[in-house]
Amino acid sequence: MHREPRIAAFGAPRIAVFGAGSVGCHLGGMLAAAAEVTLIGRPAAMAEVERDGLTLTGPGPARREVRGLTVATGAAAAAAADFVLVTVKSADTRTAARELAGHLAPGAVVISFQNGLHNPEVLRAELPAHRVLAGMVPYNVLHSGPAAVHQGSDGALMVESAPVARPFAAAARAGGLRLELRTDMPAVQTAKLLMNLNNAVNALSGLPLREQLGTRAYRACLSRCQREALAAFGAAGIAPARLGPVPPRWTPLLLGLPDALFRRVAAASLRIDAKARSSMWEDLERGRPTEIDSLQGEVIALAARYGLSAPANTRLAALVREAERAGPGAARRWPGPELLAALDRGDA
Repeated sequence: MHREPRIAAFGAPRIAVFGAGSVGCHLGGMLAAAAEVTLIGRPAAMAEVERDGLTLTGPGPARREVRGLTVATGAAAAAAADFVLVTVKSADTRTAARELAGHLAPGAVVISFQNGLHNPEVLRAELPAHRVLAGMVPYNVLHSGPAAVHQGSDGALMVESAPVARPFAAAARAGGLRLELRTDMPAVQTAKLLMNLNNAVNALSGLPLREQLGTRAYRACLSRCQREALAAFGAAGIAPARLGPVPPRWTPLLLGLPDALFRRVAAASLRIDAKARSSMWEDLERGRPTEIDSLQGEVIALAARYGLSAPANTRLAALVREAERAGPGAARRWPGPELLAALDRGDA
C-alpha cells in the first residue's frame, strides 16, 4: 500500500526535480513560488543556477527571476521530497529510478513529466513502494542562456488524477502553472506522442516551430507520420485523447491544407513565439542523444506488432540518427520539399 505524502508543517510541499534540464528548470522555477524546490541536474547547469538564479521567460513577454533555489547533482537530494518530478530523457528513466530508489522517503510521490508512452510503467516497476503518476507538459521549453529557460507556447500541464496529486496541483496553480487532473492519461500521452512526431521534422528543418509549421511541405511530412501512427493506434485499439479543437483523426487532413488556409483554420496552432523550437532541435545542436526512439520509434514498433508498415516514421528516424552522428550543430538542414521527397523516396 502506498502511503500518503507528508507535507511540510507550514503547508508548502517539498518538491525535487530530478533531471533539471529545460523542462525541469521551468517547472521547478514556477513551483518555487509555492513550494520548497530542489533542482537536481548536471553539475555545470546547477552551478549556473546557484550562481545566477534562474530566469524564466515566456510565453510572450512574461518574465520571472527566481533566486535562492536549492540545487544538487545527486539523487540523495530528493530524500526529503514529498513529490519528485522526473524530467530526464526517456532513455535514462530506468537509471534515474534506480538512483532514486535508495533515497526516496516513505510516501514520496513520483510524477513523470516526460515524452513517450512507457516512462510511468518503467518508474513503477523500479519503485514499487511509491505512487507513480503520469504527467504531460504540452508546451515548448528551451534553454535560452546560462540559467535561463524560455516557454515558447502555451497550454495546461496534465497529471493523473489521484488524491495524492492534490497538494502538488495546488502548489502548481499557486505558482502560476495551469494544470488539469485527468483520468485518461494513457490517451493523453498518446495524443501528445502524435504532436511530438513533429519534433523530428522541426529538428531537421533547423527552423523555428512557427515558420516550420507554417510551411506545407513540412506539414506533409508530419501528416504522413501521424497517419501511420493513427493506423497503428487503431490496430492496437488505442484512442488518443482530444486535447484541442480538432479530433486527432482529422489532424493529418488539416495539415495538408494550403498555407494561407491552414493559417486561418489553425491559427491557435501557430500561436507560438518566434524563439520556439523543438527539444530535439536543441539536442542536435548540443550534440546530445535525441528521443527519436521514444517518438517515431514507438510508432515503428507498434506498427510492426500489428503487421503494418511505417515508412515515413522509419525514414525520418534514420535521418535523425544520421544528424546525431554529424555532431553538435553540424546536422544538415532540410528544406521542406527535399525532406518530403526524401521520405517518399526512402532516402536515409
